[in-house]
Amino acid sequence: MDVGNEFGFVQTYLPQHIIAIRLLIAAVLGAMIGFEREWHTAEAGLRTHILVAVAAALFTILAFEIFHTIEGGQTRADPIRAVEAVTAGIAFLGAGAIFKSGGNVQGITTGAGMWLAGAVGLATALGYYLIAFGVALLAVLVLATLRVLAHKVIRGDDEQN
Repeated sequence: MDVGNEFGFVQTYLPQHIIAIRLLIAAVLGAMIGFEREWHTAEAGLRTHILVAVAAALFTILAFEIFHTIEGGQTRADPIRAVEAVTAGIAFLGAGAIFKSGGNVQGITTGAGMWLAGAVGLATALGYYLIAFGVALLAVLVLATLRVLAHKVIRGDDEQN
């Protein structure tokens, strides 16, 4: 009997410190996106985007850990199905943020941001740190720059909200 397994100390394919680092990086990158949302709106912000990114990273890591655990067995594991399930779950959350009020639709950017935070978490879990960082940075630039453009140029506002 393996006492370590009784307390949750199982042998992992990835070293556990790498798993912890990937989850931490996902949290930081989710925070980048969430901070921009939090700063300008009361909609899903810092906490939500961190949780979405970390959850996506964790589900992805677990899917690949499971894949490597049963790889030699008779069962055919497909980690891509888990990635698809993570993507669908985050899309479901994002869709819940979208609502119609009168003739206006609100929450689309919030839903898209949550979906993107999930993708960043997924990329981080797979070790694509530079891509994840670049996408998170691009998201912040797009959100901030286009907000200014929308307020000043399109709507003609003198003040930025």
